[in-house]
Amino acid sequence: MRFTRGPEIKYISHLDIMRLWQRALTRAGIDIAYSAGFNPHPRISLAVPLAIGVTSEAELMDVILEKPVSPHYFTSAVSQQLPPGMTIAQVVQVAPELPSLQSQVRFAEYAVEIETGREKHEIESAINALLSRSELSWEHRRDTGAKKYDLRALIDDLWLMAWQKGSCTIGMRLRCDSAGSGRPEQVALALGFDQPPLAMHRTRLIIGGN
Repeated sequence: MRFTRGPEIKYISHLDIMRLWQRALTRAGIDIAYSAGFNPHPRISLAVPLAIGVTSEAELMDVILEKPVSPHYFTSAVSQQLPPGMTIAQVVQVAPELPSLQSQVRFAEYAVEIETGREKHEIESAINALLSRSELSWEHRRDTGAKKYDLRALIDDLWLMAWQKGSCTIGMRLRCDSAGSGRPEQVALALGFDQPPLAMHRTRLIIGGN
């Protein structure tokens, strides 16, 4: 399933999003499959959890059911149980033996809006300078301590999507797999923007080499 996540629910945590989907599916009468064992869990999983504060038009989720239903019925029934800001965009039946979406995602693309007094050519120069680097040592501080890594290795491409006096929108294609995930706000800092982005929107998740 592909779904959107609007500004109305952009501050909901990943755990709460999963609970929301479980309730919506249950209320819609969709029989979710559960894992085996002492503490069974519903077999639903997001391809890539979305950070709090980020909107998206490209969220992907695996939903394994006890019995098949048509994509049309699934969309119609579940959509009635979703809150404002969440919309099902596409449902596709796939073979059970296919690998999970989580194991197939390679990159995530974002549109990042940033407030700035810089001119268009200055931003383009900063993008080209960052892309020309072979590595960029970076330190990200968390509650659990500092994490050091090569930020450049997590950046596949950057481009200026729009510019106007006072703000710009930068497109980012960032690595998103088991080896690491790029964070749009960290890339914005690396480009020399000292204020947090005005908005971050995920536009696409790229599977495999596509």
